[in-house]
Amino acid sequence: MRLLRLIKPLAAVAALAAGAAGYATRDRWLPLVQPAQPAGPAEAVGESETPAARVVVGEQAQLNLGLTAKPLAAQTYWRTIPVPGMVVDRPGQSDRGVVSPATGVVAAIARFPGDTVRPGDPLFTVRVLSEALHLTQTELFKAAQDITLAEAQRKRLADAAGVVSEARLIEVDSQITRLRVSVNAYRQELLSRGFAPAQIDAVAGGTFAREIPVAVPARPADAGAAAPATYELQELKVELGQQVQAGQTLCLIADHRKLAVEGRAFRDETPLLERSVREGWPVAIDFQEDPSDWPALGQPFQIRQLANSIDPATRTFAFRVPLENQSRAVEQDGRTQTLWRYRPGQKVRLEVRVERLDGVFVLPADAVASDGPEAFVFTQNVNTFERRPVRVLLRDRRQVVLADDGSLPPGSYVVQSGAAQLARMAKAGGGGVPKGYHIHADGSLHKNEDEGK
Repeated sequence: MRLLRLIKPLAAVAALAAGAAGYATRDRWLPLVQPAQPAGPAEAVGESETPAARVVVGEQAQLNLGLTAKPLAAQTYWRTIPVPGMVVDRPGQSDRGVVSPATGVVAAIARFPGDTVRPGDPLFTVRVLSEALHLTQTELFKAAQDITLAEAQRKRLADAAGVVSEARLIEVDSQITRLRVSVNAYRQELLSRGFAPAQIDAVAGGTFAREIPVAVPARPADAGAAAPATYELQELKVELGQQVQAGQTLCLIADHRKLAVEGRAFRDETPLLERSVREGWPVAIDFQEDPSDWPALGQPFQIRQLANSIDPATRTFAFRVPLENQSRAVEQDGRTQTLWRYRPGQKVRLEVRVERLDGVFVLPADAVASDGPEAFVFTQNVNTFERRPVRVLLRDRRQVVLADDGSLPPGSYVVQSGAAQLARMAKAGGGGVPKGYHIHADGSLHKNEDEGK
């Protein structure tokens, strides 16, 4: 009984020692008991499965995705900065005011906003209330009558030659000269008040003017004679029957043939705009319109003026680009209306060139897909699309600029859109060869039953 008690602990210790020895020598006896399983293709190579770099897309699927490919070609790209802008009037050239020549009451309005007018066309009729103007007409009439009387007196004195002294004739001649000077002064004053020469002659004859027509002023001599001398009545400042003072603005007329595009940039963008001005680089302007409705613009856009002050409210400074406008004339109910292509207040977007990049690839934004820090495109070989890594230099909402670093040879057919969809197909592994199809060496997809045809 005592011997049995001693044998049990010794057997347990021996079993533990045998287990430890067997575990330590498992590399020797385990292959004899359990043969090794054959390694798979990936394990034989010693590498894990990587995402597919090629995607096979059928022709119908290509049409559904809208996939198109174009050969890659190096070109010159201009890096630009977007700047918001607005079409504005050119100060001192586009708009001008028409003022009342004298104090009076607006008796008639001949033209209204939107009408096309030319120099000399009547705009208003002002009934004269100015005492000074009535006094000038009276003085002109009196001076004209005094000249008539003085000339008649000189004729009588000249007929009585030998009876009247020579000094008397000289005195009458001097009086006539003074009267003519006064008449000329009164005529000039009435001309400056808007009187026509025929009206002034009538005043000198005793027919006083109680109303003054206000017409479109003549175009300045430096406005350019090649363009048609037309204006658009833009805004009325008075109403019928309203009393106006001399020099008060009656209306605004506009010449929208010459406008400007005003951009607003921040202070840190000043060096970029200054370089654009020094180099004379053109500016691209997006007017957000359908250009097919109008003739093509044949004018280059360049910055002509940089403001030297910053708006304290917006912390931006202005710059201006000249704009030559286009128009159409429309006849309606006997009225002529001018329809302008560009109008003051119209919002635009400017692209200002700041840097030139030579020998780069430019693709649409949808042609480049991203996966973390990596960017890649897809080259097309019939039905096979291969993912190719690229280096992105610049990216905006419309285009992507790629470096010509040898990863893509020029002439490669690169997909122009749908790169993100192809990347998802490759990542999901859904771009393999469909069942019942096979791929030829040229990358084309064919049905298996077509093999024997």
